[in-house]
Amino acid sequence: MRILTWNSLAPEQRTDALRRPALRGAAELERAVAEIVEAVRRGGDAALRDLGARFDGVRLEEFAVTAAEFAAAEGALDREQHAAIDVAIDAVRRFHAAEVQPPIRVETLPGVICERYSVPIGAVGLYVPAGSAPLPSTAIMLAVPAALAGCPVRTICSPPRPTGAADPAVLVAARRAGVERVFKLGGAQAIAAMAYGTASVPKCDKIFGPGNAWVTAAKLRVAADPLGAAADLPAGVTEVLVIADDGADPRFVAADLLAQAEHGPDAQALLVTDSPALAAATAAEVERQRRNLSRRAVLEESIGHMRAIVVASLEQGFELANAYAPEHLLLQLREPRRWLAAVRSAGAVFLGPWSPESVGDYCAGPNHTLPTYGHARAYSGLGLEDFQKRITVQELTPAGLRAAGPTAAVLAALEGLDGHAAAVAVRLRALDGHTPDGHTPQPMEAS
Repeated sequence: MRILTWNSLAPEQRTDALRRPALRGAAELERAVAEIVEAVRRGGDAALRDLGARFDGVRLEEFAVTAAEFAAAEGALDREQHAAIDVAIDAVRRFHAAEVQPPIRVETLPGVICERYSVPIGAVGLYVPAGSAPLPSTAIMLAVPAALAGCPVRTICSPPRPTGAADPAVLVAARRAGVERVFKLGGAQAIAAMAYGTASVPKCDKIFGPGNAWVTAAKLRVAADPLGAAADLPAGVTEVLVIADDGADPRFVAADLLAQAEHGPDAQALLVTDSPALAAATAAEVERQRRNLSRRAVLEESIGHMRAIVVASLEQGFELANAYAPEHLLLQLREPRRWLAAVRSAGAVFLGPWSPESVGDYCAGPNHTLPTYGHARAYSGLGLEDFQKRITVQELTPAGLRAAGPTAAVLAALEGLDGHAAAVAVRLRALDGHTPDGHTPQPMEAS
């Protein structure tokens, strides 16, 4: 774990210190993803079989999880594991249920009634990673709000094991959270299948879920295609930034850094502190604790991206954090809530020593699908509203047209759109008893 002093770094060194590993080689990655997406769009299920053999190491004739596989998955988990899934589902459901918004009805001007109501997205595709580590928690985080929103078609794609079976915990979590259609597909090819549809996989209107750099690139690509599918947010390789002062426990800080680093070789974990002593103690703890973790091969790579950055002050630390815009921001500070107002860009914030990000990953309640790669500067974490469309309604009475019409006509004239102005004027003339050509109709003479 490298320790860097921020004020001693040149501008290019600062940029390199905060560069995400997954963004290196992005151009080559995008070309490869484009080929995969196009292969699935043209070749459908046949392309999926070829790509599955190439990337997942297994060639499947059928992708859909069967009733027998669901039943086997139920039996593969013990009582404690079933209970943990149920507790997590309940917590996530409680939080997202609180996000339900009532319809809006406002009279913006006398006689101008404006409304807004929500409807579910018709078909959603939910991507659940299961490559180096299966993520039943992601199945919960995606399936629960999709069900609460009332999306009628809910499809999960998740990579198969080398045996060709889906991860049993993912299947149990998916079914209990309300999804019965699960396909054993992973990577960019799964995103393409949900975006364009195949003989086996239904076409989806919007795709959700985190993934590696390949998955994220595929989501962005199909979202840019009008014939593809919208994407929730750029949620890719995981990352964490911890801001800590000299009162933080280096054991806790190191554990939080390693918890993110074990996700994958491209995961990034950063410590920002105004205490050189804490930086050194945390680096030592990382070396000590890593020896007790099972994912050693992954950590060998991801720890290479880990940094401890020593800043001159906590104020400077928050400036750095807002520029980096982390997916997860942990505040290991004496008064963490006092500093919350300084946070401007982060997917999720965890306050104090007793709030490990791990709990947020699984069962605190808020969604763990969060923006990465610095996109927290403009994106929010996943919420119930992301599974809905908000439709507005406008209804004008004659009095409302008299109140709003002249303003619309003036603005239309400013924009040089006389057709817009005419659509208002013809109605105002009708209200005044004039014919469409502007003349007042004459009473007919008695015969």
